[in-house]
Amino acid sequence: MAELSQHFGVHISQIQKWKAHIEKEGSAVFSDKHMGRSQSEDTRIAKLHEKIGQLTVERDFLAKVLDR
Repeated sequence: MAELSQHFGVHISQIQKWKAHIEKEGSAVFSDKHMGRSQSEDTRIAKLHEKIGQLTVERDFLAKVLDR
């Protein structure tokens, strides 16, 4: 722990707190339930993909027009 503390500039007691926390709650962080995205995130991603598609079409159209 002393080596980690020195390397990262963090006090040993903080590293011990983090270690205790990950030992207690670590399984919840890596569970399937935690890894899944919420529906609002899926909706947001879908909207972003739609916008990317729209901007790509506009860019391609403008590139063709400017080439004339």
